[in-house]
Amino acid sequence: MAQAGANLQGPSGWRAYFNARVLAVLFLGFSSGLPLYTLLYLTQAWLAKSGLGLKELGLFAVVMFPYTFKFLWAPFMDRYTLWRALGRRRGWMALTQLALFLCMGAMGMLDPREQLALVAAAVVAVAFLSASQDVVIDAYRREILSDSEQGLGAAVIVNAYKAASLVPSAIGLVLADTLPWATVFWIVAAFMLPGLACTLLAKEPAVYGEPPRNLQQAIILPFREFIERDGWRKALLIVGFILLYKIGDSMATALSTKFFLDLGFSTKQIGLAANATGLWASLAGGIVGGVWMVKLGINRALWVFGVLQALAILGFAWLAKAGPDTTLLAAVFGFEAFASLGLGSAALVAFISRSTDPRYTATQYALFSSLAAVPRTFINASVGFVVSQTGWFNFFILCFLLAAPAMMMLPKIAPWNSRQ
Repeated sequence: MAQAGANLQGPSGWRAYFNARVLAVLFLGFSSGLPLYTLLYLTQAWLAKSGLGLKELGLFAVVMFPYTFKFLWAPFMDRYTLWRALGRRRGWMALTQLALFLCMGAMGMLDPREQLALVAAAVVAVAFLSASQDVVIDAYRREILSDSEQGLGAAVIVNAYKAASLVPSAIGLVLADTLPWATVFWIVAAFMLPGLACTLLAKEPAVYGEPPRNLQQAIILPFREFIERDGWRKALLIVGFILLYKIGDSMATALSTKFFLDLGFSTKQIGLAANATGLWASLAGGIVGGVWMVKLGINRALWVFGVLQALAILGFAWLAKAGPDTTLLAAVFGFEAFASLGLGSAALVAFISRSTDPRYTATQYALFSSLAAVPRTFINASVGFVVSQTGWFNFFILCFLLAAPAMMMLPKIAPWNSRQ
């Protein structure tokens, strides 16, 4: 079977970045990352400043469950065309982007001390809309790019996705020093509008094969194909690997803003020193990851990038011992962004793409990316309790050790000598 994303040996010149399709992926990747990082960084700081404790902040990760279960409604988005004038993919993108702009802005108008239940509901709404946007953007990206563009396309979307984090975590936190939270949230929400404009101007991708004729086909066939492709054992190995590949890094950064605040950094220091460095480091990691992956192949990239993202976790342990040193903060955050959010994420995106049958892109990609979100949603909910028992330094050492299980699976999942 010809798998989407398997051909990473196509043209590797920089010209591949400069076409309308890749430019659309760039804007849509930014739009995809903005809501998630608004929840992880800006909302976390907002709630912490409002008086929520460490354990409550950790439990707040559970309300982002839509990222884990988005595969349940992905077949619905695969089957139905919401806005015929825009087409199946662009119609769903336009709806979710407009709704996200309104929900993200309105959320900041609530008072966490008096309206915590409403805040939780708003977070769930933003997470649901964001996860739905991810489903259709992932499908759009897979369908709009040729096979030879998929590897670099993975690097572009990882770059854009992470670059979006700088809006809530750098711009938003700096503005929060002088502006009301409600104003800050509306400013951050306005960064959804370029993605909406891109959706309206972009072209609808051609349909690959025959679309599902009914909802039953849209649900059953993608899962049946995945299981029957190589059998139950290989399917379970793929599922386990996707779950575990970034679990250590995900846990280490789950309450990073709270960690920085506990060390004594101000929100302005976090925004300027840590996150501004993270932007360039993540961009470099994504670009290097995309080009390096073309040369290494996906298998070897998973090995090399996995080791680097595990080592990045130790930087947080170093910072926990060193205390509030802004230079070290920038260096640690920068290396973590380069190794994990740049290199590691690019490799995982490419691996997920390779594991997806092009006939069932939206549903299978939603399933795999939902699995990758499990640690962030459920396991990360325990982070506050773990930190309260172990302290920050021992917690980061534990996160480093949790990177080992996925690396031990690589000989069967992605053998080093099998160049793919």
